[in-house]
Amino acid sequence: GLGIDRLAAILQDVENVCTTDLLMPTLNTVQELAGRDYPGSADEKVSFQVVTEHARSIAYLIADGVLPAKDGRGYVLRRLMRRAIRHARLLGIDQPVLAPTTASVIANLGDVWPELTDQANLIEQVVTAEEASFTRTLAQGTRLLNAAITRTRESRSGSLPGETAFELADTFGFPLELTVEAAHDAGLTVDEDRFATLLDEQKKRAKTGGKAKTADALRRQDTYRELSAHLPRTDFLGYEHLTAEVTVLGLISGGAVATSTAEGSDVEFVLDRSPFYAEAGGQIGDTGTLRTEDGTLLRITDTRYGLEGFRVHSARVVEGELRTGARGEAAVDADRRKGLMRSHSATHILHAVVRATLGDHARQQGSLVESDRLRFDFAHFSAVTPEQLARIEAAVNGHVLDDPAVRAWHADRAEAEAAGAIALFGEKYGDTVRIVDIGDFSRELCGGTHVAHGSQVGAFRLLSEGSIGSNLRRIEALTGHGALRHHDVERRILEEVSTLLGTRPKQAAETLHKRLGSLAAAEKEVSRRREADLRSQAQQLASSSTQVPGGRIVSQRVSGLGASDLRSLATSTADRLRSDRAVVVLGTEHDGKALLVAAITPGVLDSGTQASHILASAARTVGGGAGGAGPVANAGGRRVEALDEALSIAVQEATRVLDQ
Repeated sequence: GLGIDRLAAILQDVENVCTTDLLMPTLNTVQELAGRDYPGSADEKVSFQVVTEHARSIAYLIADGVLPAKDGRGYVLRRLMRRAIRHARLLGIDQPVLAPTTASVIANLGDVWPELTDQANLIEQVVTAEEASFTRTLAQGTRLLNAAITRTRESRSGSLPGETAFELADTFGFPLELTVEAAHDAGLTVDEDRFATLLDEQKKRAKTGGKAKTADALRRQDTYRELSAHLPRTDFLGYEHLTAEVTVLGLISGGAVATSTAEGSDVEFVLDRSPFYAEAGGQIGDTGTLRTEDGTLLRITDTRYGLEGFRVHSARVVEGELRTGARGEAAVDADRRKGLMRSHSATHILHAVVRATLGDHARQQGSLVESDRLRFDFAHFSAVTPEQLARIEAAVNGHVLDDPAVRAWHADRAEAEAAGAIALFGEKYGDTVRIVDIGDFSRELCGGTHVAHGSQVGAFRLLSEGSIGSNLRRIEALTGHGALRHHDVERRILEEVSTLLGTRPKQAAETLHKRLGSLAAAEKEVSRRREADLRSQAQQLASSSTQVPGGRIVSQRVSGLGASDLRSLATSTADRLRSDRAVVVLGTEHDGKALLVAAITPGVLDSGTQASHILASAARTVGGGAGGAGPVANAGGRRVEALDEALSIAVQEATRVLDQ
């Protein structure tokens, strides 16, 4: 256990590793942020050490390509960051703490571990974004947790309820480990067994909807195991051939092992050898046909692994009857396969370009390779800017135009990784692996199918980029014919817009910008004039108000106004009568509906009357209801023919209210 930290503490004759020259600069930074000296009280000493040591771990992990995540090594990093932030708050540090402390780690240790210096910008960006996000969670969760701790103490219970911990975690994102730590600091425990029970119940509820599907999948697995027990592994020929003479070794029909299946039925079958690629590594399975020697024809709709290494072909029997032992020719849909090869090679090129543009941390986290279309998921802590996306698209197309050679070779895994081949996290690899090189810029472990030269990708068109989770981004793109079709659609749209604008495609954007500017100015002028007209109309209505016992009333059916303008007119009119006790009731017909608005002055409102009271009966008359609180209310209904009657009823109610 005598690592460099303990060895340094012994040789430098200091109390602990935090006061060695490895960590003392970072501890000094924490002291400056806290405005107090180390060690302080026993609790403060622990917090000083947690923040200091965690800052170093955080910097090293991010420099090594780890990003905060919900699981795996990314979750270890996230827990370290959250614990450091919480202990910083316990020291009274309310400002960001991770950026300055990790910066001190880089300044102190970057000369002996250059990766820290190389990734300094990445470290700063990641810790800043994560701390900002967690600070919001921490503030809300801490308030709720402190209240729960107080209630637990008052109840003389020594344990915080599991329900409380679960609510904090599930509803507010406050981690259980921080709840446990805070409770421990307060001399309490947490009912973690109850928490685990609630979490398990939640998982069971989430799975309930898929029980039937799960049961069906299990039955299929049993059938695959039964069939595979006496069948050899299918020999895959698809890297070199798209057609092959094959023999049907096994059949599954109706979910059970069978020896034959009739025309029109769906079937799964296993071949002795096959040119069909089974879905793996993000690349979807091949489709095509099987024509047997006796004339039976099958349309193959999918190819996948029923079990590991057990290649299953799904098909519909189009003509004839398929039997076990039948021989024939299997043919992959060549055009579709070429599209898949284009997309898979483009995915490798995109991966290399994304890492070169955003940093080594931006590694692939998942993909979907379809014919002339791809989806690429990668680790990154913020949105990719439009400028970066433009550079990525241009760089991918640049590599395609350079026509790099694509080469596949085999080696043992250790040799491949020593040669710089990228192994994707979560993928399964054997002792001997297949490596795909594209030029001198991409080398990945991959079992998929690829083009022979980069130029065969044809074209690459980036469609979108967005978030799919914490520190996870997704790019969707088109390749080959898909990219060309998309280009044609965009070209036709541009030509149509140019024609409508009466200009050339090159000037379309500039012309449209000018037209939109002119339109905005015209709309602004129209709005100004409408507001002026409404003010003038409001003045006229106020001047024509009728004196009744206790105040004044304005009632008018107007035309040409929508709901918003009618409301503005009513409030503007009432504002001109605010020195009196006054009620304004206006009505109009708009889009086949009767609309009513009532506005009252402060003198009427102060007497306890709401504007909605004025319209209650009138609203029923037009077949609707009144809404709105305070000095303004709206009403509407489909009975347009009753609008004048409704206005009369509203005036009667206003007269009654004013005379009180």
